[in-house]
Amino acid sequence: MVNGPSRASTTGWVIPLIVLIVGSFMSVLDTSIVNVAVPHIQTELGASADDVEWIVTGYTLALGVIVPLSGWLGLRFGLTTVYILSMVGFAVASGLCGLAWNLDVLIGFRVLQAVPGGVLPVVTMTMLYQIVPREKIGSAMGMYGLGVVVAPAIGPTLGGYLVQYVDWRLIFYINVPIGILGTIAALAVFPRIHPSTWPKFDLWGFLSIAYGLFALLLAFSKAQKWGWTGYRVAMLIVSGLLSLALFVIIELEVENPLINVRVFAYWPFTNSLILIAIVTTAMFTTLYYIPQFLQVTQGLEALPAGLVLMPSALVLIVLMPLAGRLYDLIGARWPAVIGLLLMAYGQLLLAQLTADTPESSIVLWTTVRSIGTGLAMMPIMTAGIAGLPTALTSSGSAMNNVAQRVSSSIAVAVFGGLIAAQQAQLLSDRGGLLGDNVNSLPQLQAAAAKGTEGMLAVYQQLQKYIVSETYANSFLTVAIMSAAGALLALLLRSGPPQAAPAAQAQAAPAPVAAAPAAPAAAATIDPVIMAAPTVSTPERMPEPVPVRQAPRHHYETFEETEARRNEEAAKAHSGVHL
Repeated sequence: MVNGPSRASTTGWVIPLIVLIVGSFMSVLDTSIVNVAVPHIQTELGASADDVEWIVTGYTLALGVIVPLSGWLGLRFGLTTVYILSMVGFAVASGLCGLAWNLDVLIGFRVLQAVPGGVLPVVTMTMLYQIVPREKIGSAMGMYGLGVVVAPAIGPTLGGYLVQYVDWRLIFYINVPIGILGTIAALAVFPRIHPSTWPKFDLWGFLSIAYGLFALLLAFSKAQKWGWTGYRVAMLIVSGLLSLALFVIIELEVENPLINVRVFAYWPFTNSLILIAIVTTAMFTTLYYIPQFLQVTQGLEALPAGLVLMPSALVLIVLMPLAGRLYDLIGARWPAVIGLLLMAYGQLLLAQLTADTPESSIVLWTTVRSIGTGLAMMPIMTAGIAGLPTALTSSGSAMNNVAQRVSSSIAVAVFGGLIAAQQAQLLSDRGGLLGDNVNSLPQLQAAAAKGTEGMLAVYQQLQKYIVSETYANSFLTVAIMSAAGALLALLLRSGPPQAAPAAQAQAAPAPVAAAPAAPAAAATIDPVIMAAPTVSTPERMPEPVPVRQAPRHHYETFEETEARRNEEAAKAHSGVHL
């Protein structure tokens, strides 16, 4: 392929990285900016609470289907082409969401929006690891984290302003100019990357993982309505798990796997996925339920509710680049351990939530949690990818995004079901106690004297306290998960980044006499796209691969381009499939 600037360059990767951040920021922002608008959308479109949830659920289910496909799309069409088409597609689908005239149409356009929205994060992370030198990867991931973590953090504030002072449709329209500017920047900065191979599509692998993720997400999303022990939920969970097991078997046998599941053979990466799921769960449960608590329980407008979370977002903006620098200096272990412990403490503070909790306390508690998130997220993610051989970077990136999207969706669905079940049970129990003791307190006697109107106010107040208690119980559960994650984080590597495992394996036994053979091999190399080709630097030796690869960044001359295209045309004419 035609690649960009040399990975060994110390400055050529900054501008392309900024362009990548625009794409990731736009796609991830949409995951949280919609949450604050859900009550307004429900009112304007006249939808029930169960139906309006599909604005989020439909988007999530489509993401689970499309994310595993992203790696193959990059191989088949080239990274630059897929990135640009995804930017354009996301902007167009966002505009259509803003034009939706009823709930069904909005849900349909949200599903359409999820297609490019699921591809963008995978492609951007794969391109990042091809652009940035390994010794700068921590700093680069800290910058990249501004899109991955800060975008959902500022989503409630931005969405609150648009909903309260303009129109909820602006939360979708805002993606259109961002998409246009990002597309123009990508066309100006990224080189045209031509695919050198057209891999066969792993249809059965795609169907198995797509159904598995869809079934699990649907089961957790509808478990409260259908019943956790109902046959529909049980069938979805069992069939989903069996489908994912089948996917693993298929991927181990096919020649061109959709996602190389051998990434799980590397414990640092597997450990990082578990920790990413914990961090993502903690982040999205807070981002989803705190705005609802502030609006529904405490009666705040959309913008004030969003502003409560703004300080925690500002903390992330400061800490994400700092965490990247810390990773370059001391590795992932201690930033991750300290960050997860701070997250656990922040969630433990949120577990004290009541209907009368002042906003200042919520600001402080969410800020403590965000300090932990800012310290932990990028070192964990970077350490996981760095623990893989370069050829597995694409599969690792795809699995990272699957873990983030699925864990955030399942977390919201599971905690939503648990919260709803607790609220129903507590309201029934305490409502019964209230009726039996209506004459035991003067306040209740005064309310009962006013008839239905007086008792309605009592039940509304009771419901607020019950909602607060169930949210607090959920935050306590997340605090325990975060504390357990801190123990797992002790197993992360400490110290500055080193070469990938395969590179180390080759560097030790390589005989000196074999060194002159390298230049001769380079002359007959076919370039690749998503396998993150290697580059010979003092810090990183070329790693052994079954198919010889070109240097990571090679500018194709005009003569080379013409020769390659003529060869491809000749093969096509002779019936050779490209």
